[in-house]
Amino acid sequence: MQSTNLGNKESGKIWHRKPSPATHNGIIVNVVHSTSEYHPKVLRFLNVAFDGSGDSFIAGDHQGNIYVFDLHGNRFNLVQRTAQACTALAFNLRRKSEFLVALADYSIKCFDTVTKELVSWMRGHESSVRSISVHTSGRYAITTSSDTAQLWDLDTFQRKRKLNVRQSVGIQKVFFLPLSNTILSCFKDNSIFAWECDTLFCKYQLPGPPEGCNILYKVFAVTRDGRILAAGGKSNHVHLWCLEATQLFRIIQMPTKVRAVRHLEFLPDSFDAGSNQVLGVLSQDGIMRFVNIQTCKLLFQIGTVEEGVSSSVISPHGRYITAIMENGSLNVYSVQALTQEINKPPPPLVKVIEDLPNNTVSSNNLKVKVMSGRVQRPARCKERKNQTRVLKQDLTGNLENKENELSEGLNKKRLQVLLKGYGEYPTKYRMFIWRSLLQLPENHTAFSSLMDKGTHAAYLDLQKKYPIKSRRLLRVLQRTLSALAHWSAIFSDMPYLPLLAFPFVKLFQNNQLICFEVVATLIINWCQHWFEYFPNPPINILTMIENVLAFHDKELLQHFIDRDITSQVYAWPLLETLFSEVLTREEWLRLFDNIFSSHPSFLLMTVVAYNTCSRAPLLNCTLKDDFETVENMQAEVDEQRAKDEAWYQKQEMLRRAEETRREMLLQEEEKMAQQRHRLAAVKRELEIKEIHLQDAARRRLLKLQQDQREMELRRLEDEIERKVQMRDQEIAATAKDLEMRQLELEARKRLYEKDLTASQEAIAKGIREDTDAHRRKMVLEEHVFQKLLENSQMGSRRTPRVMEDNLAKAEQACLNADWQIQTLHKQNREDRQRSEGYYEVATLLRKDRQKEIQVLDAMMEEEAKKWKEAREKEFHLQSEKKASALSDASRKWFLGQETNAALEHEEVPWLQKQHMDSTCLPQTLRLNDVSDMDSSTQIFSRDKPTEWNHTESDLLKNVRDLRRGLTARARSSCPRPHLLVT
Repeated sequence: MQSTNLGNKESGKIWHRKPSPATHNGIIVNVVHSTSEYHPKVLRFLNVAFDGSGDSFIAGDHQGNIYVFDLHGNRFNLVQRTAQACTALAFNLRRKSEFLVALADYSIKCFDTVTKELVSWMRGHESSVRSISVHTSGRYAITTSSDTAQLWDLDTFQRKRKLNVRQSVGIQKVFFLPLSNTILSCFKDNSIFAWECDTLFCKYQLPGPPEGCNILYKVFAVTRDGRILAAGGKSNHVHLWCLEATQLFRIIQMPTKVRAVRHLEFLPDSFDAGSNQVLGVLSQDGIMRFVNIQTCKLLFQIGTVEEGVSSSVISPHGRYITAIMENGSLNVYSVQALTQEINKPPPPLVKVIEDLPNNTVSSNNLKVKVMSGRVQRPARCKERKNQTRVLKQDLTGNLENKENELSEGLNKKRLQVLLKGYGEYPTKYRMFIWRSLLQLPENHTAFSSLMDKGTHAAYLDLQKKYPIKSRRLLRVLQRTLSALAHWSAIFSDMPYLPLLAFPFVKLFQNNQLICFEVVATLIINWCQHWFEYFPNPPINILTMIENVLAFHDKELLQHFIDRDITSQVYAWPLLETLFSEVLTREEWLRLFDNIFSSHPSFLLMTVVAYNTCSRAPLLNCTLKDDFETVENMQAEVDEQRAKDEAWYQKQEMLRRAEETRREMLLQEEEKMAQQRHRLAAVKRELEIKEIHLQDAARRRLLKLQQDQREMELRRLEDEIERKVQMRDQEIAATAKDLEMRQLELEARKRLYEKDLTASQEAIAKGIREDTDAHRRKMVLEEHVFQKLLENSQMGSRRTPRVMEDNLAKAEQACLNADWQIQTLHKQNREDRQRSEGYYEVATLLRKDRQKEIQVLDAMMEEEAKKWKEAREKEFHLQSEKKASALSDASRKWFLGQETNAALEHEEVPWLQKQHMDSTCLPQTLRLNDVSDMDSSTQIFSRDKPTEWNHTESDLLKNVRDLRRGLTARARSSCPRPHLLVT
């Protein structure tokens, strides 16, 4: 057995020496596809499909590599790399070079094996496509998945119909019936429906399996005539349905070792008219058994338990079987080598009963068996064995009978009797009888080896010498002549061989093997002495014909001699054309019925008979040129007849051209529209593909940008975290410094409070020594002084806190500048609201002061001296309060300026503004803390004395000096905050 490893090759030979399948269990070649990488592995083939001719098939592996194998040309080619596993294939489209492939992404693509380009891309399935069925015309295709089946127009590659079913039911298979427009749909609940392809009208439904049969159909097969449906499943039974009668007519039980049927396929036969009788059944053990569905006889099988078959496909003409093995390789089998029982004609309808021999003594001593099929001779009894003379006679009789007996039970003598009675054989059985009479070997291997040699050089330009209208017929004639030339070199130089072979080529154009063997048998048996004088005509044969003519018609022969007419003129043209140019088709067939049933010399007698029957016109020919003019005239007549016929046909075509032109234009427009639809579909597919590519590129770019941004964010997060750590460290260090300073301030505060307490005690002691008249004054002074100390302490405590806030704000200045601005605006609003409240309180105070002035005016008359002293003390008290208020306002202004970190140089303008605001108050001074004033506070009017104005300016000067001292103290004790720049 030859084995071919495809490896990394894209093309090459399938086998390198002549296959001998008969010696290797029918295997022509084993094909393996393995890689030569660092870790070698075998690429498993998944699907196989034959083309319409049956000489080529495509196969796809699980990595998406699709190969075309030409068994006739002994070549393989890699036609496509889909990069996806193929789930189904179809190679019998109307355009012979195109094929369909279903891929793992649920799409179906059409490729061209010649250009290796994508023709179309069809989408629509949502699950894996399990099968593809193509209509006989090649125009439509049905793709089937588990949930839907879709009908496609292969001219436009558009979906026409879609079959949806309930999920609980499921689809097993939907396919076309051969040679019809019927679609058969098989579901998982064993229901089978037949539909009209064009209208999708339900034609019939098959009844369910008989009761007690629990088989669930999973695999199906139909004969080529579309009449019988075979169905099987997880059982050893195979059901045969008659689709015409819509009933189950037979159940075939496989051997007990078969537990489930995985695949069914009928084996085509050349002589059964499509009613296939041999069914291939692949079981779970990996063995495919071929049985006769009529006799239920096992004919042959492929595969073993060790090397099982996974699936198989049979060529349309039944010559090859391509099986996908369980190890992933391909086995190509020759059916002719597997069995001799396939492709044989059916047994004859005539059943023959032989008479008893004449030398038989008694009828009781012989036994006769009546059997259909091959005729058998009666056997003699044992008592006659000792009669030597009788046995010798019987042996001679048996030899004669064997000479007359033909294959398939035919008898030559009976056929001659039938021919003599009817003058010809029945048209229905003529080819079968001819094959039996000629005893053709049907040697597929030898014929394939001759065909593999290609076209012979002698017949490359055959169409120039013998123009034939039918291109197919010309190719068959060219192949047959080439095979004869390869068989024997002498046939490459025979000028009359095309004329001799052409009628048989035209008759057997659908079976080239039979055509070749008939011509070869004819040459061997009837033309065996034609080449003794090659390249001259066979003088010996022509002499024999002349002798026979002399015996039967001396007058005609003498007429030929007198006119110098030789046998090369009146006999040889008939022989080299085998009467095909002088007889009609039916006459020629009847002639060869007699030639094949008679002795080879019958052909020579026919030539003599033809001349004898034509003796009257021949005798009228008086010149040699007349005979040659007769021969040429016949050719001229035929040529003129052909020209006349062509002229009439041309006229008829011209007459109908105007009628058909519009139809042709409409058809062309329809084709153009279909082509446009097809191109639009391809364009849409390309646009979709481009969109997908652009989308993929965009997603890739976005992912790259996202990765870069994530990396940038991680870098920023790390930097922020580092800065936060540094800030925390700085804040911690600053906090420690502030704590130390706070402790120092607290210590200074306690020391200051101690000094103030001692001073207060001294002042209190001095006041207690004063008179009761001065007690109120001392108490008021003590109250004012205490208020001053509290304000000073409050300012001292507030300064570190403000500085801490400023430090924190300075650290986060870049992050919350906007927030600070909003906060400042809010504070300004609050200040304005507070100022308005102050004005309202000041107004009330003015009213109260007016009343108090009235009271004071009344009391000044009696107690002028006392009020004068009181006014002096009150003036001093109000000055202190004003100084304290101004100091508090100065501290607030300082904190605001330090918070904004940009207004330090505006101290003097602020004081001037405060002074202007204070001088512009209506009728009285404005004090910051009005609520702390005593009810006995003096209210000064606009017409205060000049010395009071001088005192007020001195007071402002003192307050300014005090403000500067506090500022210097705060600067010496607190760090300077950073300036905020907005």
